[in-house]
Amino acid sequence: MIREPEQRPSGNLPGFHIMTKPVGPLCNLDCKYCFYLEKEKLYPGTDTWRMPDDVLESYIQQYIEAQNGEVVSFAWQGGEATLAGIDFFCKVAALEKKYAAGKRIENAFQTNGVLLDDRWGEFLAENKFLVGISIDGPRELHDRYRVDKGGAPTLGRVIRGLGYLKKHGVEFNTLTVVGSHNAAQPLVVYRFLKQAGSRFMQFIPLVERIAPAPDPRGLILIGPKAEETARVSEWSVEPRQYGIFLCRIFDEWVRHDVGAYFVQLFDVALEMWLGLPASLCVFRETCGSAMAMEHNGDLYSCDHFVYPENKLGNIMESPLASLANSAQQHSFGTSKRDALPRYCRECDVRFACNGECPKHRFILTPEGEEGLNYLCAGYKIFFHHVDGAMRFMAQELRQGRPPANVMQWARRQATATATLDHLGRNEPCSCGSGLKYKRCCGRTA
Repeated sequence: MIREPEQRPSGNLPGFHIMTKPVGPLCNLDCKYCFYLEKEKLYPGTDTWRMPDDVLESYIQQYIEAQNGEVVSFAWQGGEATLAGIDFFCKVAALEKKYAAGKRIENAFQTNGVLLDDRWGEFLAENKFLVGISIDGPRELHDRYRVDKGGAPTLGRVIRGLGYLKKHGVEFNTLTVVGSHNAAQPLVVYRFLKQAGSRFMQFIPLVERIAPAPDPRGLILIGPKAEETARVSEWSVEPRQYGIFLCRIFDEWVRHDVGAYFVQLFDVALEMWLGLPASLCVFRETCGSAMAMEHNGDLYSCDHFVYPENKLGNIMESPLASLANSAQQHSFGTSKRDALPRYCRECDVRFACNGECPKHRFILTPEGEEGLNYLCAGYKIFFHHVDGAMRFMAQELRQGRPPANVMQWARRQATATATLDHLGRNEPCSCGSGLKYKRCCGRTA
């Protein structure tokens, strides 16, 4: 029986996005840092992980009908979405056409690339899927953690899969997880991705906490609200290291690659320097418009909060639009802003950061207040470092000029002032942290 959840007090969500898991957390790889593999334990006894046809059709119909805009964007992820098979996604394409009702349908598809072949390339190209492919850098970095179920390296197979995307003209971007395995080599990673043919890049910080023992559901990677004592995993990125990683890539990009290569975080930062709302949920003042749906129709508040306490309901039992607009989801979204500690509220880069993702808010502020983001020090380094260039690009855009003009400006700046690599060890670091160079960016120079 369909039941209506308690509704949010402020009316309907103007638009929302769902990361859809057609095979749940099932994957053909065994990436050592993956936070999603253990979600299989939330569904014990599951024999078939592929989304049933009735759930798929109901989801596509409800999702399209719930979107107010003329463009409806689907996102398919995992686990590993290719495990659902091409025939499954042929059904997806047919159902989208059936229920489109004049709206334009777009599809994004995240994959590790291992199973891609000519047939996949033909399908993805014909149906204009935007593909995200996961690559962590050259062989010695990528294969550190991204291995198959037998522990064998995977980069060769990923590059082969990427070749099929190129062969068939499939639009793609790369997603790189930044952790302890590759954070110390930012330019090696960046240049490798360029050489591999990636023009659109995402760099995702790896931050996971490990409980001393599994919880009753068998989960060991815990959320920020968990009361258990936990340690940050050995594969997580160190906060300042992440900030410096971004700065190094930014410095090369801003001098040579603006307009030719696109880094998601740099584009989002420019939005914020223009006074626009961030297109990336982690930097918005509130969240709640990006949810995750499992293979059986269970809807969760966020891809990073797939825990029983964050389950909103099931779309086969309650209308999708009602779940997305429920009071529970409204509270989840506004708590990001309302729980921000004073240290963050008074920060000069709050307009850009907004406390980042709630998943990472598990350390104390200098005053001892809870809720500071683990990556705070890194984001401060980065946002201070890019301020001048972002101001320049924002001004160029306002004047109707191309932001790529920043490359000449940045090269002049590099000539006129000391670069990170040539600062005296006791001089203030140019990233704006307020620390001496030797205690800041000089630590990894």
